[in-house]
Amino acid sequence: MAIRLINIGFGNIVSAERLIAIVSPESAPIKRVITEARQKGRLVDATYGRRTRAVVIMDSDHVILSAVQPETVAHRIVAKDNSEED
Repeated sequence: MAIRLINIGFGNIVSAERLIAIVSPESAPIKRVITEARQKGRLVDATYGRRTRAVVIMDSDHVILSAVQPETVAHRIVAKDNSEED
């Protein structure tokens, strides 16, 4: 069984098996999740200074900020799954 890796933008890659959710950063609860992760030292900013468009929540309690739309990241997961079935 190979590890499935997903590109979350700018060459940053996360393990698809460890991913719990991909959400938009606009809601107050997600902003609290980001703040708490920052305080605990579990925030990874992969935006390269750009606007945060997706928040990736991992099973290790790490929170990753991405400049790529959540739909784009989700599409990459689905596309990778489909290409592995061929």
